[in-house]
Amino acid sequence: MYDWIKAFHIIAFIAWMAGMLYLPRLFVYHCEAPPGSKQSETFKLMESRLLKAIINPALTATWLLGLWLAWKGGWFGAGWLHAKLVLVLMLSALHGFLVRWVRDFASERNRHSARFYRIINEVPTVLMIGIVILAVVKPF
Repeated sequence: MYDWIKAFHIIAFIAWMAGMLYLPRLFVYHCEAPPGSKQSETFKLMESRLLKAIINPALTATWLLGLWLAWKGGWFGAGWLHAKLVLVLMLSALHGFLVRWVRDFASERNRHSARFYRIINEVPTVLMIGIVILAVVKPF
């Protein structure tokens, strides 16, 4: 059962990361759309659906399955898991910011530039690299 849960944990993480990488890219393009335009309304729909149908469920599954794996594998005392959890918490915090920015765009209250979202778009990649290295290599 452990290997099946691990497989679904990895699948959920991949789905979460796909959304976390795509949503800020949508924000970059949304910044260029005039508020209230058909293009802006399309971006609002895409952002909302991506968040609700993929990113939120994938986050939930990743956390639940990951905590089950840590408990079942007896990893809670491992230093690498503590470090990984810090990075996953940071990714989860970024997720929260993305939720807020989707709401801001939905209500025509975006306060950031396309350049800001281009930079934000790199953060999930850096966190993902650390998370995967810690989970696979278990350096400490």
